[in-house]
Amino acid sequence: MTASPSRSSPILRRILPNGAGYASRVLPFLTWLPRVDRATLRADLLAGLVGGCVVLPQGIAYATLAGMPPEYGLFSAIVPAIVAALWGSSWHQVSGPTNTIALAVFAIVTPMAVPGSEMYIRLVLTLTLMVGIIQLALGIARLGAMVNFISFTVIIGFTAGAGILIIVGQLANFLGLTVQASSDIVETLARVAAQWRAIDPATTSVGLVTMAAAWTGRRFLPQVPFMITGLLAGTLLAWLYARFGIAHVRTIGALPSAIPQLSAPSADFADWRRLAPGAVALAALALAQAVSVARAVAIRMGQRLDANQEFIGQGLSNIAGSFTSCFPSSGSFNRIGVNVSAGARTPLAAVFAALFLLLLLLVLAPFAALLPFATMAGLLFIVAWGLIDFAAIRSVARTLTAEAWVLGITLVATLTVQLEFAILVGVLASFFVYLQRTTRPRVVRVASPALESAAPPGALDVLRIEGSLFFGATDHVRDRFDAERAERPDAKHVLLLLSGVNFVDVAGGQLLAECANALRQDGATLWLAHLRPAVREVLERGSYMQAIGTEHAFDAEADAFEAIKAACAPTEAP
Repeated sequence: MTASPSRSSPILRRILPNGAGYASRVLPFLTWLPRVDRATLRADLLAGLVGGCVVLPQGIAYATLAGMPPEYGLFSAIVPAIVAALWGSSWHQVSGPTNTIALAVFAIVTPMAVPGSEMYIRLVLTLTLMVGIIQLALGIARLGAMVNFISFTVIIGFTAGAGILIIVGQLANFLGLTVQASSDIVETLARVAAQWRAIDPATTSVGLVTMAAAWTGRRFLPQVPFMITGLLAGTLLAWLYARFGIAHVRTIGALPSAIPQLSAPSADFADWRRLAPGAVALAALALAQAVSVARAVAIRMGQRLDANQEFIGQGLSNIAGSFTSCFPSSGSFNRIGVNVSAGARTPLAAVFAALFLLLLLLVLAPFAALLPFATMAGLLFIVAWGLIDFAAIRSVARTLTAEAWVLGITLVATLTVQLEFAILVGVLASFFVYLQRTTRPRVVRVASPALESAAPPGALDVLRIEGSLFFGATDHVRDRFDAERAERPDAKHVLLLLSGVNFVDVAGGQLLAECANALRQDGATLWLAHLRPAVREVLERGSYMQAIGTEHAFDAEADAFEAIKAACAPTEAP
């Protein structure tokens, strides 16, 4: 799936004098553009048409979730999608508004301004610019590997929490209530519960019909995007209520423009300072989402993904979006799946999807006034339910106790603390679990009949260390070694199998030297086997091998067997 150098290089050399290497960094789309032919163009056009239809209801729904006017969700699927496709690394990535990012935007900016207000919109545009700058800087600095610190378990917990927050946040729209927006889940539930007598049956029925139609369409009409099925059914019911004077269901209103408008983020330093913590957290979350979904598809499609270039593409897309009326965007789990299923071959599919969406807006913008808020809420309920990966949660809970704690902590943090800090809490919990594992290597006694037969009964003790010997692990390994030694104090030979030790630092080398000296004082000998070259090099450079004894360290277990056998052989009297 990667571009052929022999085909692309001549073109690149004609465009940029410094050659393909420079061009692949500045204009990465030039590496795959020569591979576009009539067949790929036809496949990408069809995939783009499907993608443009799918994102139409999603964009409106996610804008509602972010507290932004509906047109901003649609604009966020046009310019950012094109820029990310041309400057990213993935051939199938589709960027734009996403549920988790929209929810994070709402949580970050709501304490600073009223959702939908002019101040709120300006702050969101500023947040978009800041996120883009951070992402671009990380990509230029080639820090693409940083997303690996956000574990899969943290993502599961965060997205599950985000799903619950989406459901709670949309309850008022679903029930026809007027409730002041809040990022506090308990406060939101309390406000909704306080108005239960004001629930509007007509509005609720529109939401229920939307969900029923979407679920039915997903089951029996899989070729039609379920969000479109639900949107049409809910909108039709609300229109019938109004047409026959039965009830009036609140709608989102007409879109002021179908074409993305130029916008200006705030230049006020105070705004940047207030948004800075949220921008850092949101940039990391958006990158983790974009790279994780792109990596999964790249593996499936046999494509090599450059995480650093993907960072650059995402950063440039958000920077461009901040000046074209967009809120922060990222790679979409839903739309990349649709893109692949529709037969997309190159990033042009994402470009075509954005252009088709623009065409649809020009034609359908007047009809947006008919879309009920309850329909958007019903669709978001389905999206939110899909974010809660029950199978993955059950799997983690059954197999890994420590990971289950990380998942639970991240989930609770997502529901209780500011959303921009929830992902950080999860990362810190993952680090704690990692440190617990790496600083407590297992030291276990193993049975080795072949080796033990080389020494008299009870004279040989064989231990295996499973983990690296570094400064954070030495105290634990020393305690375990002493405990195992106390169980067999009469053993004159102690063999350490180091096949599980990939790394030794100064503290680890000093520990092995101390163990050798302590055994020597007891009239016993320390032996090492399965010594990796990197470990041996550290021990020799640090002079720790002198204390252990070069003649007592072996790469292979068989060599250690022969040496111990010789050491235990009785000496003949002169």
